[in-house]
Amino acid sequence: MAPRARQTLLQAETIVGYATYIKLLEQELVQGKEVISTGMTKEVDRCRAALEAACQGRRTAVVCSGDSGIYALAGLILELMEERDLIGRLDLEIIPGIPALAAAAASLGAPLMHDFASISLSDLLTPWEVIEKRIRAAAEADFVIVLYNPRSKTRTWQLKSACSLISACRSGNTPVGVVKSASRKDEQVTLTSLEGLDTGMVDMKCLVIVGNSQSRTVGNWLLTPRGYAGKYNLAQENGG
Repeated sequence: MAPRARQTLLQAETIVGYATYIKLLEQELVQGKEVISTGMTKEVDRCRAALEAACQGRRTAVVCSGDSGIYALAGLILELMEERDLIGRLDLEIIPGIPALAAAAASLGAPLMHDFASISLSDLLTPWEVIEKRIRAAAEADFVIVLYNPRSKTRTWQLKSACSLISACRSGNTPVGVVKSASRKDEQVTLTSLEGLDTGMVDMKCLVIVGNSQSRTVGNWLLTPRGYAGKYNLAQENGG
């Protein structure tokens, strides 16, 4: 957790969030405070509850995983504030967090050293036809591709389909990194290839990073070169 986010939670009077994320918080952050939690797909309900608490004058914090502005709730809060004409009338602070793509990339090595595209495979809010179009475009442009929400209990085919689309532009030995529970105590890191990826071992706690045509493994690390070797002599002369 970023220090600024932790300090914000310490100062909050009401904490709102997805039940699973609330359970991950240290006890001292929630002790003696009003805690409002909801289950999966109840994002609108908990954001409305947070706004109600804030409108009543309570210092309210909405908990997200990773960064609140990346596939999380900062945007929904703004939409609801706009709907209720609260923009400029209610104090809002969006606290930067540590996005899953940054945490996962650090565990894998340096896969995001060049241009990359981040795509969510969840079609709950975005039509699959749109997602498919974005995957094709990113693959054709040779972006490193970060796949959020890759596979759930009900969405079991999207990751296979995405890999198939990417395979049309990349070789089967393109390196792929899978990080489960990034930066948490139970973190698991798997380094494989596009053709070797076992989609069955991937779930909603995972982030999948597919390398571009230049990505390679260096020992147990995944590296996407920035291009320094083509511009500078990286070899160190003996005795130099």
